Amino acid sequence: MDWIFEPWPWYISGPLITLVMTLLLLMEKQFGMSSNLRTLCAICGAGERTSFFKFDWKAQRWNLIVVLGVMIGGYIGANFLTKKSAVIVDDDVASSLNELGFKSVNQSYLPEELFPIDVVADFKIVLLLIIGGLLVGFGTRYAGGCTSGHAISGLSNLQLPSLIAVIGFFIGGLTMVHFIFPIIF
Repeated sequence: MDWIFEPWPWYISGPLITLVMTLLLLMEKQFGMSSNLRTLCAICGAGERTSFFKFDWKAQRWNLIVVLGVMIGGYIGANFLTKKSAVIVDDDVASSLNELGFKSVNQSYLPEELFPIDVVADFKIVLLLIIGGLLVGFGTRYAGGCTSGHAISGLSNLQLPSLIAVIGFFIGGLTMVHFIFPIIF
């Protein structure tokens, strides 16, 4: 039973994702987390102010169950299926991160150097988080969906815009990790 506490390998998690996507395709539904925020805004009455939120949100209620499942699954995974709270990374990666000043590598889930609790007391950091959130929201809207929607659902439906969006996500992520991140730290 020790296997349940380890990350699942691709040959288990991949077919499970495929099963879920097949069921969604058969039910003519599309998966994506950002659409849940749109649904929640529409439920709260945002459609009275902006036409983007004027749609039949009741047809999207099923997707809110996905959000609930993600929260419940995350809670179960973090509290019952995890032996320790640290993510173990490769020794070479740990060495590189230690050289950049990350001393909490392999000791905590979130690096203390990036996520200390006192950041919420610093106005500059809170402002940067708000700006970052607005940019992510803009990017999600501009791309017509989030990373999970495009990478999982859009690619499963063989949609060219999703392929272009996923390529853009990867280019942005690689640029951040290899060029911008070293400048910041």
